[in-house]
Amino acid sequence: MKNRSKDPQSADAATLAAEIRGVVGKLRRRLREQTNSWDLTPSQVGVLLRLEKGPATVSSLARAEGMRPQSMSSVVATLEAAGLVTAAPDPTDKRQSLLSLTETCRKKVREDRSARQDWLSRVLQARLSPRELAQVAAAVELLKQLAED
Repeated sequence: MKNRSKDPQSADAATLAAEIRGVVGKLRRRLREQTNSWDLTPSQVGVLLRLEKGPATVSSLARAEGMRPQSMSSVVATLEAAGLVTAAPDPTDKRQSLLSLTETCRKKVREDRSARQDWLSRVLQARLSPRELAQVAAAVELLKQLAED
């Protein structure tokens, strides 16, 4: 195994990884600032993102989020009380409920995404030259490769 401290390529990759994490974190914070904060926990956000893809049961959400069903029930109850999630009987198993996003929640998600997209588009156009925009586009393609499963 190579010693990281003596391998300049590994050191460069480690430095680059730290810089990417820092920049991505800062960009996420800036994007979050562009919308009215929902004051949601990471677990609540995770549930909303999963339910945006389609209805789910508490137990399937708990498995997907790596939580106990009792803990997930608490997260879901908070989202239901806020009017973001609704429950309906599962047509295939009447003992369970299928959770889904309310239309109010879907509308807010769309508005927030649009606001973040508009802000980022304006910033890209205002701060970067056409050459720099092309460089960002190339970097995005490389980041996509890193993010693939």
